[in-house]
Amino acid sequence: MGSYQIQLRIYFEDTDAGGIVYYVNYLKFMERARTEYLRSLGFEQQQLFAQNIMFVVHSLNAQYHHPARLDDLLTVGLEVIKGARSYLVFKQRIVDSKNATLLCEADVKVACLKVDTMKPCAIPSTMRESMVSGCSRSGSQNQNR
Repeated sequence: MGSYQIQLRIYFEDTDAGGIVYYVNYLKFMERARTEYLRSLGFEQQQLFAQNIMFVVHSLNAQYHHPARLDDLLTVGLEVIKGARSYLVFKQRIVDSKNATLLCEADVKVACLKVDTMKPCAIPSTMRESMVSGCSRSGSQNQNR
């Protein structure tokens, strides 16, 4: 199945008053990795919208293991673990790039919808094949905002 990873730096805006990453930001980092994964396969968000297609998170199960802190460099990875007709399931992990400590992991189910009706639809076959084909990629640049 397909896999991908990006790196990003923790900024002050990502943290709480104690300098620790606010828990919901891990989900934002995972979203960014999924978006960049699609981009790496040649599927831009605007192109998908123009085709009346969008992806939404259906459900997720996350576990937080260790905190990330201000200025940490993180690796946000994903692996497509299931590719069905109208949804994908990703295994996502966020690790500290310096010492490879697992910080957070989640199983994320993402559904494909028609933009105009917000109803489930089939993932275009070329897209689904690209995403589950076993490709292994890494983001070539840090995802610093």
